[in-house]
Amino acid sequence: MSDGTPSLLDRLSLNQQTLRQWSLPELADGCARAGVRGVGLWRAPVQEYGVAAAARLVRDAGLRVTSLCRGGFFTALDPGERAAALDDNRAAVDEAAALGTDTLVLVSGGLPAGSRDLPGARERVADALGELGPYAAERGVRLAVEPLHPMYAADRCVVSTLAQALDLAERFPAGQVGVIVDTYHLWWDDTVGAQIGRAGGTGKENGARIAAFQLADWVTPLPAGVLLGRGQLGDGVVDLRWFRQRVEAAGYRGPVEVEIFNPALWARDGTEVLAEIVDRFLTHVG
Repeated sequence: MSDGTPSLLDRLSLNQQTLRQWSLPELADGCARAGVRGVGLWRAPVQEYGVAAAARLVRDAGLRVTSLCRGGFFTALDPGERAAALDDNRAAVDEAAALGTDTLVLVSGGLPAGSRDLPGARERVADALGELGPYAAERGVRLAVEPLHPMYAADRCVVSTLAQALDLAERFPAGQVGVIVDTYHLWWDDTVGAQIGRAGGTGKENGARIAAFQLADWVTPLPAGVLLGRGQLGDGVVDLRWFRQRVEAAGYRGPVEVEIFNPALWARDGTEVLAEIVDRFLTHVG
C-alpha cells in the first residue's frame, strides 16, 4: 500500500539543456509521451517563447516546472553592474513565479577582472542574497545557490563546495535561500556526504536547505572549455545512487533533475536520448 510518497520515476525531471535540440513544444510533448512529469527550464528560450505561453504549454502537457535557470552573477565590483544584476534577478524571480516553480537556480559569478579576492566575492554574493531573499519569498520562490566545480571558480562561480554554499544560505531563512546538490559538481569532495546531512537539518527542518537535486556523470577527457563535458548517466565515475540515497536520508523527496550539457546527446534523436535517460536513471540511480 502506497504511503503517498511519489515513486522515483515519478520524481524524474528533464532539464531543458539536456535535449537542447528540442524546441519548448517538443520538450513538453516528448516528456509527456515518455511519462517524465517534470522539466527544468532556462530563461532565454522561455523568454523567446513567452513566459505566459511557456507556463501554459507545460501545464497543458500535464507537466510541472521543477526549476528555472538561471539567476546570479552577483560578484561585480561596479555599483551600476551590481544594480543591474539585482534587477535582472528580480525579473528571474518573477519569471519563476509565473512558470509555477519555487526554485530559481543561482550561479554566483566568478572573480571580477583583475581580482584575486575570493572571500570578498563571496561576501558580495551574500549581500545580494540578503537583498533578493525577501522579494523571492513573497512570490513563493526560493533562491537556490548552486556550488560549481572549482574549475569554474575564476569565471563562473566563486562558490565551489556544498559547505561554502551552506555557509551563505544559512545566514538567511530556509524558505528564502537553499542549495543545490549537483552530482557533476560535487562528486569529488570527500566531505559532501556530511554536508548533505548538514543541508538536511533535523526534526521539522528535515531537508530544509536542499532546494534541488541534479544529476550528470563525470567523464574524461574533458573537452576544451570544459562546460560541455557532462556525461550521460552511467558513463562516468560518479556513484549516482549513493548521492540519491544521501539526499533522501537528509529528507529530500523532491524532483530529481537530469541536467547534461553534451553535444553528442544534442546531435542524436531526442526521443531516443530521452528513452536512454529513463533507462539509465532506473539502472544507475534507482
